[in-house]
Parts: sequence; C-alpha cells; structure tokens
Amino acid sequence: MAFQFKPYTPAAKYKAPAAYFSMEFALDQSLKIYSGGLGFLAGSHMRSAYELKQNLIGIGMLWTYGYYDQDRDAEQLMTPAFRHKYYSFLEDTGIVFPVVIHDAEVFVKAYYLAPDTFGTAPMFFLSTDIEQNDYLSRTITHKLYDPDTAARVAQSMVLGIGGGKLLDELGRQTDIYHLNEGHGVPLTFYLYEKHGRDLAEVQKRLVFTTHTPELAGNEEHPMKLLSDMSFFSGVPEDEVRRVARIEGDSLNYTLTALRFARKANGVSKVHGEVANEMWGHYAGICPIIAITNSQNGKYWRDPQLAAALKDKNDAALDARKQELKKELFKVVANQTGHLFDPAALTIVWARRFAGYKRADLILRDFERFKKLVTNNERPVQVIWAGKPYPKDQGAIDTFNGIIKMTRDFTRCAVLTGYELELSAELKKGSDLWLNTPRYPREASGTSGMTAAMNASVSVSIADGWIPEFAKDGENCFIIGHADVELPTDQKDDMESENLHNVLDQVVALYYDQPKQFLKIRKAAMKDVEPEFESARMAKEYYEKLYR
Repeated sequence: MAFQFKPYTPAAKYKAPAAYFSMEFALDQSLKIYSGGLGFLAGSHMRSAYELKQNLIGIGMLWTYGYYDQDRDAEQLMTPAFRHKYYSFLEDTGIVFPVVIHDAEVFVKAYYLAPDTFGTAPMFFLSTDIEQNDYLSRTITHKLYDPDTAARVAQSMVLGIGGGKLLDELGRQTDIYHLNEGHGVPLTFYLYEKHGRDLAEVQKRLVFTTHTPELAGNEEHPMKLLSDMSFFSGVPEDEVRRVARIEGDSLNYTLTALRFARKANGVSKVHGEVANEMWGHYAGICPIIAITNSQNGKYWRDPQLAAALKDKNDAALDARKQELKKELFKVVANQTGHLFDPAALTIVWARRFAGYKRADLILRDFERFKKLVTNNERPVQVIWAGKPYPKDQGAIDTFNGIIKMTRDFTRCAVLTGYELELSAELKKGSDLWLNTPRYPREASGTSGMTAAMNASVSVSIADGWIPEFAKDGENCFIIGHADVELPTDQKDDMESENLHNVLDQVVALYYDQPKQFLKIRKAAMKDVEPEFESARMAKEYYEKLYR
C-alpha cells in the first residue's frame, strides 16, 4: 500500500505549513543521527512543535553510520569507531526520487518517523544508501559531516534539493521553508528554479537560522566545484552569480541563505549582534533578529527534582540530587575505575570538543587545579565528556591530553559516549556546569539550560545565552572574560585565573553555606523556565520568523 502522510491536526494559531531542514536531530538515544548542540537544539524544537501541535515537518538525513561511536584503545584513550545502525521504528515510505549530482541521477529514499514514536513533529529522513545507487552514491549518507569536501557538498544537496523534492512528492503545501544552519542551502536554488527564477518568490517562503560565527558552520566552496556537482538545480552559473551577488570564486552558504531568505535569526541576543556585525555590511541580506535557543523541559528535566522544587521540599530536592549523583558515578566507575563521593562537589564540563570551547582551561594553571582536586577537607570532583570531530586531530589531542593529565587523580574522570543518555546523566548528577568558551564565539550554548533544569549551577563565561539568564551569585557564577583584543595566550591566562578564583569562592560556599548553595540551585531551576524552555522558542519562530 502506498505511503499516506496523515499528521496530527495542527492548532489553529500554528496552522501555517512549515518545513524545518537540519543536517542533524537529537531525538532519542536509539537514533544516532546527530553530533552535538545543533542536533540537541533541533531535537528540542521538534518536541515542542509536537507539544504545541504546530504544522511543522522535520526533514533530516538518515546516517548509516551516524556521527561515530567513541571507543577507547588499550591505553584508555579515545578512538573513533563507525558501526552500521539499523532502525526498525522508521517507516520505509517507498518514496524514491532522483537528485542530480555531478550530472548523474542519485536516488534518494525517504523514511518516516511518526509523531507518537518519540513525541516529535512528523519527520522524514533521507538516504542514498539504497540498492538503486552505485557504491559511491550510497556513501553520501554514510557519515554525518563526511570529511571529504565533495561528499559534504553532496550531503547538502541531498538535504536541500532532496528535502524540497520530497515535499513536492508528498503533495504537501509548504508556506515556510526553514533552514537550520546553512547546510541545506541548495534548497534555495531548487526553490528559485521551481518558482520561475523569481527571487522575490523564494524570499516569501524561506527563513534561515545561523548558529555560529565559527568557520566550520559557515561553509564556503569554489564555484567551479559547485557547478561541476550540479549544485544549482539547473540555474546557469552567470545567473547564480548575479542573484547571489557573488563577486569572487567561492560561494558562502550562510551569505547565500541570508540573500535568499526574507528573515533570519541568530540564536541569542549576543549572537544576534555578532551575526549582524559579521554579515550586516554585505549587500542584499535579509534582516537578522535574535531568537534565543532553548531546550525541551519535558524531555530533559528530572520529574522528582521538579516536583521537589514545586513543593518547596528542600530535603526531597537534596535527597534526589544525591541519588542522581550516585547514578552518574556508576558510569564513572564503570569507565574509569574511580569511585566518586556523592557528598563531594562535582564539576562537569561536557559538550562538543572544539578548540574555542576550551575544555582544558581549568588545567591551564595546573598547580591550582591539582590543589583543587586533592584537597581532602573540601573535596572537588571533575568530569569531562564530549565528542571531537573525528578528523579534528587538535580536539582529539585535547581530549586525550586531559585523560593523560588527570588519570592519576582519583577525583577526575574523562567519559566517552557523549550522546543524549550520558548528557542527561551528567546534567542531573553534577553540582556545577562549567562553560569556558572564548568570548564571543559561543553563539548559544544550550547545555547549561538543561543543567539548570536539573539543579546544576552554571559557572560560565558570559557568552551565548548566559547574559540573558545570569544573576551572578544568585542563579549562576560568572567568569570574567578578558579584553577580546588581547593576545590569545594572555586572555587564556587571565580567564584561567578568573575561573579558579570563582571556583575557590564556590567551593567555600558549597561546604560552609550549604543552604545558600541550595538557594542558588533552586534559583537556577526557577529562572531557566519558561524563558529557556523550547515552547517559547517554537512559538517565537511562528510569531517572529514565519509570519
């Protein structure tokens, strides 16, 4: 029987039909098609769209080998592994259609995730790993963020062009096409060709979210490569250059999306300003507003912690936090052989490993760090977790360097397997959530939101979402950042010192004034909602971006 698309009945105020394109979605531990924060954000968006009954479809990619699995070698150092993933809960729609890549047809199959499976908006995932294709074409959807440039371009084409064609195959009217990051930018040229090469018609329908000032999130490729790969859906190169206002030899995904969209957004107030500074001087771009990222409370918050806060039962909140710490410490013991103490102050640094996020800032003054984790009167435990890009040797070296530097400290642990499940355990089992990016390079940084939902207090540089939330010493602790114009080493030295000064104060507070520390925990839990719960974000997308 042919696939019949029958989503839920949308709420009247969210009836405008929209489609949300993202290269990754973190929806459930069992569905390994994400790498980090972008996927976590997209997953929360899909959950809140379902809870609000928004007329939204998610379109992503079905990665045969996912991002990668974090394994350990004989010395307990991290090594990436790739394993074939199978998902019986995805419905094979039987919908197969061609996308032209390098002047040849590559066949794309669509798989469906029903809303009730994980409590999300209806979603479709695209795969080229099917028998109709030759081996090279099948590999396009093998690995998320394939390191090969041509493969990465082809992945963007499958998401953007394939996603646009899928909506046409379904016969679904779509008023708003929402590009989550620039990866799906070939959609712009597909729509441009579809609507008679009328830019205004595309701009009526397209909106765009830019997530990062980092180079990796703002891809740029030579025009010749893109033309050779049929990136432009049949639009002649001279017309592409004219309509996308390309002056040099390369096309920037973000800048192109900003020129084809009617409106775009950065993902925090700080990032909205940074994005306007980065792109605002270019001709022909759309307005860039700020819609701050957020996370889905129903998925992330521990129900017992939330109930204890609501009931004003401090004893129950403390007791539950101890239970959650014990659960996390079972993971620590299993992976590292270290037995952690649930009574000890526990700091967690956990997110995607990238140089600017500075996982090792706390180690920069090693003597102060050593004193911190060897003090028997006021014990402090530190846990790191996160996934480097598997070809980012610098980030992998940082990850493994932390293992080597801390392996002899019984109160330190570096965990592998940082996915949804471990992320939740770390947020629920930590006392402090450490966030140390180089200002102003963290566009949003949503992990601290879900930590706060679970009574873990942020110790953070005031970047991304933090300035919108922070009451220093009341619901979080701010690490002062140095002048951005200073040399990098000097900034890192100053901010390392600032970090340790803050931690000295927090350690004293935790052990000497436990009631005051509990008050800060509760303030973080109260203040993070509803402003940084993703229902607010999903509503704002309809109200501020889609209308």
